[in-house]
Amino acid sequence: MDKTVNPNAAELPADVLNQDCPSRTVLRHLTDRWTPMIVTVLAPGQPVRFTELRRTVQGVSPKVLTETLRSMERDGLVTRRVTPSVPPRVDYLLTDLGASTVEPLAALRRWAEANVGEVQRNRRRYDREQAEG
Repeated sequence: MDKTVNPNAAELPADVLNQDCPSRTVLRHLTDRWTPMIVTVLAPGQPVRFTELRRTVQGVSPKVLTETLRSMERDGLVTRRVTPSVPPRVDYLLTDLGASTVEPLAALRRWAEANVGEVQRNRRRYDREQAEG
C-alpha cells in the first residue's frame, strides 16, 4: 500500500527526487515491469480482453496481470468493463490519461530495443572483468 510521508507533499511542486513527493509512486507504477507492455498492447485504442492481454504480454502470470491492471485502474490509466456472460468477459481500455503515456513509454521501448545488443555486450565485458579480478 502506498503511503505519503508528508501529508502536505501534494501542495509542493512535483519533484521525483524528493522522497516525500507522490510523483515517485506515479513514476514507479509507470516503469514497473509490466505497465509499459500493457500500455503497448492497449495503445491502438481498442478494448482488449484480459485473456488477450495475458497471451500477448508473454511471461506475466494471471495474478500479476490482475494486480497491475488494478493498479493502473486505480491510477486512472485504464478502464475495466465487465460484460455479463459465462464466463464474464472483461475488457480493458486506456483512458485519456493512460493514452498520454503511450508515446513516452514507446520512446523508452524503442531505446531498449535499439540498444539491447550494446547493453548485453557491456554486461558480458563487466562480468568478465569482475571474474578476472
